[in-house]
Amino acid sequence: MDDYELFIQRFLKKSGIDLGQYKEAQMKRRLTALRDKKGHDTFASYMQAMEKSETLYEEFLDRMTINVSEFFRNPIRWQQLEQDILPVLQARAHGRIRTWSAACSTGEEPYSLAMILNEVMDPAQFTIQATDLDEIVLEKAKQGRYGISALNEVVESRKKRYFIEQDQQYEVAPEIKRLVRFSKHNLLGDRYDSGFDLIICRNVLIYFTEEAKAHVYRSFVDALKPGGILFVGGTEQIFQPERFGLKMKQSFFYEKI
Repeated sequence: MDDYELFIQRFLKKSGIDLGQYKEAQMKRRLTALRDKKGHDTFASYMQAMEKSETLYEEFLDRMTINVSEFFRNPIRWQQLEQDILPVLQARAHGRIRTWSAACSTGEEPYSLAMILNEVMDPAQFTIQATDLDEIVLEKAKQGRYGISALNEVVESRKKRYFIEQDQQYEVAPEIKRLVRFSKHNLLGDRYDSGFDLIICRNVLIYFTEEAKAHVYRSFVDALKPGGILFVGGTEQIFQPERFGLKMKQSFFYEKI
């Protein structure tokens, strides 16, 4: 067994996270760069160091997860969600919609959803669950403070209504913060809740192996109500969605059959 494979096994025992479920070339390249930067020649010595240093371990977790996001990323998709998808879900739900932003990173995605839902529904009529594997980014998400570049796709009216500018940072307004419930969740290891009308998971599964992707898609389908919608990223079109119990509603929106 080579150095990297042994590292995967030891890391799985320590964290419960199976790095073998990620595409090896991409993940190994990312982690080798981090290992070298920390002054280790082998993954074995790097693992030893992480077992002694919680700070090093948390830094590793932060680096291995994919934390690139912005508000209303690919805005045309969010327009489709607002104009085409949500009205159907509202009509079907007869009052209350449950939503989940999975692998939410630093919170831009669930806060974007909260802004839209806040404009078309009473807050008592919907819930937004937001989860991620990385506790560090979840803390950032709860704080809700962002640089201006994260707001590139936020229209001016929403920027004025939903953000408080301070020291060249933009903080999400309390009325939006309180609509989102953040918690830790591992898509590849933890139990999924159920009864969702909408699940958003974008620009994450491209880093997973085909087997891991299939597991997540099946788990999402089990978590959705019949007729519920899975919203995926622009590089994550699902081929033959029927094998997972889905059908394409629109590009990048899939309905549970």
